[in-house]
Amino acid sequence: MPELGNRTVLAFDFGTKSIGVAVGQEITGTASPLAALKAKDGIPDWAVIEKLYEEWQPHVVVVGLPLNMDGTEQEMTQRARKFANRLHGRFRVAVETCDERLTTTDAKSMLFELGGYKKLTKDKVDSVSACVIFASWTESQYG
Repeated sequence: MPELGNRTVLAFDFGTKSIGVAVGQEITGTASPLAALKAKDGIPDWAVIEKLYEEWQPHVVVVGLPLNMDGTEQEMTQRARKFANRLHGRFRVAVETCDERLTTTDAKSMLFELGGYKKLTKDKVDSVSACVIFASWTESQYG
């Protein structure tokens, strides 16, 4: 395993219909959005996720935790935790969670700046949200 700061990270923005995905590098502190995954009631195609793990070989995985604005948990928080636990159980790679409050808003702002309303497709927003989750997690690690 590479030393802290040189790891490859997969970040997920969990949703019941779509799961945003990004791959990030700690050394640069940047992430790139990947194609969002379709989900049925929060259940992804695990074979597609397995291919992501094979391709990117992450050293750590980050899953955004959707909390209420006051920091309390909601039903989606528990579902995101369950998804994180399943990722760890299936692939045996360290999984961390990260507060994702406001990431969708930040992602929409970023996409709008890049190209206006036509860039605001759901799958792009979800995967750019995963980039924002990565950035937030990185900031919490290295302040």
